[in-house]
Amino acid sequence: MSKAETGPALAAGVRLGQVSFVWRPWLVLVTLVLAGSAFLLFCLSIAVGDFPIGLSRVVATLLGRGEQVDEFVVMDLRMPRALAGLVVGVALGVSGAITQSVARNPLASPDILGITGGASTVAVFLVTVSGGTAAAVAGSVGLSAAALLGGLGTGLLVYFLAWRRGIDGFRLILIGISVSAVTQALTTWLLVSADIRDVARAQAWLVGSLDGRSWHEVQVASWGSLVLLVVVAAAAFQFKPMHLGDDVAAGLGVRYTRVRAVLLLCAVLLAAVAVSAAGPVPFVALVAPQVAMRLARCPTPPLVAS
Repeated sequence: MSKAETGPALAAGVRLGQVSFVWRPWLVLVTLVLAGSAFLLFCLSIAVGDFPIGLSRVVATLLGRGEQVDEFVVMDLRMPRALAGLVVGVALGVSGAITQSVARNPLASPDILGITGGASTVAVFLVTVSGGTAAAVAGSVGLSAAALLGGLGTGLLVYFLAWRRGIDGFRLILIGISVSAVTQALTTWLLVSADIRDVARAQAWLVGSLDGRSWHEVQVASWGSLVLLVVVAAAAFQFKPMHLGDDVAAGLGVRYTRVRAVLLLCAVLLAAVAVSAAGPVPFVALVAPQVAMRLARCPTPPLVAS
């Protein structure tokens, strides 16, 4: 019997107790290759600098067998920066994959939906306001916490404005673009009306940078992202049937409204964590899920590969 008569080969299914999933060898291979590439870039970012270190010495230091000077440069100076970049990339990739899957639109990313714009506006506000309670809050809480709260608040605002007996993808994107335009206008107004020294500080943060990241900041971003990723992994199994439509998902017993709300909240928080750690980083959450989807040959953006 020819291949045309039998049709395309179906992906193998795997069942572990009450949990079942589709086994896709190509997706696993692509994910492993991307993970290996990320680790290689991670080591290269540690090796490159004013004091260059070979990759073999970097790996030896990571395994605890490096020289004392290498341990100081790697563990104290460059490791926090590299880990912060890795955490930010993971958070933005997963956040973009969730928003694009929920909205069923490749344009739905945290920067398009205004989440990063809201975080930037709040951070710039606290930087440019001199004196009073706002300056005290900025000094005690810091820009990272301000950006986190700003991104969370903007994401919730977009969600509630887009809610009309459910979430429609096109409506979510249109409202997100509108909110993003408003936040950009507010940020520009704050920069124009502020003191030139405060504008320089705010502009330096708006560019986005990993310079000077401490272990404390890395730990906060890492633990926050880890908790959110666990929640996303738990909800991802119920999210798969939603690609077939809300009616089909409801027929399969999926509470799609609750699952969608939980995933969108996790996406907003992941984007806010990324912005609080490195500033507003555009384009990553938009393009990473689409690249992973095309490499993995999946109909929707894969979370792990993204």
